[in-house]
Amino acid sequence: MERLDVVIKNGKAVLPDGVKETDIGIKDGRIVALQKGIQANASVMLNAENHYIFPGVIDVHVHFSEPGRESWEGFHTGSMMMAAGGCTTYFDMPLNGIPSTVNVKALTEKAEIGKLKSFVDFSLWGGLVPGNEKDLEPLAEAGVIGFKAFLSETGNKEFASVDDMTLLNGMKIIAKTGKVLALHSESASITNWLKAEKEQAGAFSADDYLESRPIMAEVEAVERAIYYAELTGCPLHFVHISSALAIEKIEQAKHSGMDITVETCPHYLLFNHQHLRELGTIAKCAPPLREKEEQEKLISLVINQKFDMVSSDHSPCPFDLKDPKKHHLFAAWGGISGGQFTFLSMLELAIKYNIPFETIAQLTASAPAERFGLSEWKGKIAVGFDADLAILSLEDSFTVTKENFLAKHKESLYIGHTFPSMIVATISKGKIVYQDGKVVAGKANGEWVKPEKDEYVK
Repeated sequence: MERLDVVIKNGKAVLPDGVKETDIGIKDGRIVALQKGIQANASVMLNAENHYIFPGVIDVHVHFSEPGRESWEGFHTGSMMMAAGGCTTYFDMPLNGIPSTVNVKALTEKAEIGKLKSFVDFSLWGGLVPGNEKDLEPLAEAGVIGFKAFLSETGNKEFASVDDMTLLNGMKIIAKTGKVLALHSESASITNWLKAEKEQAGAFSADDYLESRPIMAEVEAVERAIYYAELTGCPLHFVHISSALAIEKIEQAKHSGMDITVETCPHYLLFNHQHLRELGTIAKCAPPLREKEEQEKLISLVINQKFDMVSSDHSPCPFDLKDPKKHHLFAAWGGISGGQFTFLSMLELAIKYNIPFETIAQLTASAPAERFGLSEWKGKIAVGFDADLAILSLEDSFTVTKENFLAKHKESLYIGHTFPSMIVATISKGKIVYQDGKVVAGKANGEWVKPEKDEYVK
């Protein structure tokens, strides 16, 4: 009888063409069998009866602020949180750590920390900032997943937003490397001008904050980036898009043949501006949570598959930086802490709006793998692929508490929210890393994943 490392019996596997009841056999970190009635000796036998098995989430947008700001979030706590959320690969953004990931030295330093501390696999973004254009090609050769730039102020003195000349020059170089440029797309001119007006008037309410970052600012930045990409041939990925009008502009560009993808985040789909009014700084992010009508438009766009993927934009900080007793809404740090809940959020929407589970798998796993060069071994349940899996129960709910939210800081928009499903287990390359509410991996086992076939940095 064949010897396997893990056999998962009787589960409902979410495959690219639908849900299928099957067993899954795993050996040496890979899926080696996908059929009913697997007969094998295995070190671990899991009964997944009445459970759904999804490909592990690939979250392309998280902020783990290590090195330099591990007190905000680091690879250790951050990766445990991601594992608890069914995520088996995440992409760490280049800012908030010190130094920012804008050259090969900083990239290498961050990668070594990640390999030492991460419980699941990770990739690393490089940054495009004024003055680092000469570093872009070396970063690409060293294995960044892509590049990130800001068209509005970052709030981070170590990672400046780009001016138009830097953006054009950077796009031209990035196009040569074959990498993707991810953009935070809000117009600095519009948002800075409106913010200054509000501050001068002493107007710091939730409504004032929303008015200082209007949909117009997002749309202007998106359109400008599209024009520049057309000039330079640079592939684009628009992060955390929060408006239907911006998607309309992106759709037009896609239909003209441009190489563009777009994500939104769960907090724009589950929450809206009323939550900022009620909760204050905990619900502050940029772009801001939109009015309920806009939220409903975004949900429709997800249902109609106008977003390529959904990512968390996990952006934590110590509560001191959000404390409303110390900071008015404009001065408080902006970012939603919630990387653990992307998968559960999308399942909530799937259940409520009858979105096929294979669409959820596409949004959270296969589309990210395809876009960023990992699709030959990650992103779906198939023989020969990494055994990266999330096992889900629809018979149980999950209410977020400070105890079961595994991020370093427990203040979050999601605290108290009840999801209508629960993650039973997360498996990373054949190893159970999360089960029955606990991270169970004995040691950090994550690898730095580069966007080439089977190219892992040990």
